[in-house]
Amino acid sequence: MTAKLCCVFNLAAHYRADIYRLIDRELDADFYIGDAVANIKTMDYSLLKGYRATLANRNVIGSFYWQSGVLGLLHKSEYGTFLMTGEFFCLSTWLFLLIKALFYRRKRIYFWTHGWYGHEGRTKRILKKMFFGMADGIFLYGNYAREEMVKNGFNGNKLFVIHNSLSYARQLELRKNMKLADIYREHFDNDRPTLIFIGRLTAVKRLDLLIDAVALFKSRNEIYNVVLVGDGVMRRQLEQRAELKGIGHNVWFYGACYDERTNAELIYNADLCVAPGNVGLTAMHTMVFGCPVITHNDFKWQMPEFEAIHPGSTGDFFERDSVESLVDAISRWIAANHSRRDAVRQACYLEIDTQWTPQFQISVIKKGLNI
Repeated sequence: MTAKLCCVFNLAAHYRADIYRLIDRELDADFYIGDAVANIKTMDYSLLKGYRATLANRNVIGSFYWQSGVLGLLHKSEYGTFLMTGEFFCLSTWLFLLIKALFYRRKRIYFWTHGWYGHEGRTKRILKKMFFGMADGIFLYGNYAREEMVKNGFNGNKLFVIHNSLSYARQLELRKNMKLADIYREHFDNDRPTLIFIGRLTAVKRLDLLIDAVALFKSRNEIYNVVLVGDGVMRRQLEQRAELKGIGHNVWFYGACYDERTNAELIYNADLCVAPGNVGLTAMHTMVFGCPVITHNDFKWQMPEFEAIHPGSTGDFFERDSVESLVDAISRWIAANHSRRDAVRQACYLEIDTQWTPQFQISVIKKGLNI
């Protein structure tokens, strides 16, 4: 009997349902998935025909936790390869690695993880080198993490860049029917460039910089519109900041929107997405509908999705935490690309379609696992 693939994840986020279902369809895999983590929305695990059990994630101390029921999987003869989340905060994974090294050397363990961020302190670097060094291979979200790990002595042949993906099939279906609309002209009563952000309105997203940038533009008699699609703990403060800066009428707090057709229309008709903090999934969500992205350039504090941004093509970068640099980046982008909006859309489409889809990810997984 051919050994099966066993997938052990800390959870299965709802936004990643498409890649998990693709693994379920194309690979002979069983799934053991952790229960809820913080406020992350999970997918319906029962949609996976290979779903076997939900594992309890139990906090131990600080950020360290234990995933119950994992160690027994290593003893099952039907499993020859394990694809695991690969969080070094998971103590049960540490023990899983040690038992495998001592008693099950022929079995293989692969991680699917962020890997290296670049801002790790000495202790964390030592722990990560030990932890990741025991894996047979690592699937990483970005090339930046891969380069950092190679610098820290890891074998590049065991590091595979898998990127990330959203509900690509659904988004592509919507994209095919997108048309220019007057949604912003009607709301703002002008034809000025519109900047968009979509996501949770939290402090780490540094949307205060966007408000300040638009206010600085106004002081120079340059008018920009802003639409913030989402809700969160910072909404009230941002509303007050916009009013205080005298640009309340230029900032549309659209609120949370769970209708993807509406989100697609808002994104498609905007000129530029601005994510002053870490950009994350916002880059993928906007670029799949043809909207370029500007975010900060301190990559060790970024999320992997910043790699979808290619200056002059799909967006640009500015100096982290600098309002003046953000203003310059927005101004440069609009001046250079406002008249070539369709070409920018096509560049964004190409980036997502070739690098950030479940189909791209499954191809990397098959190659890495030699399936």
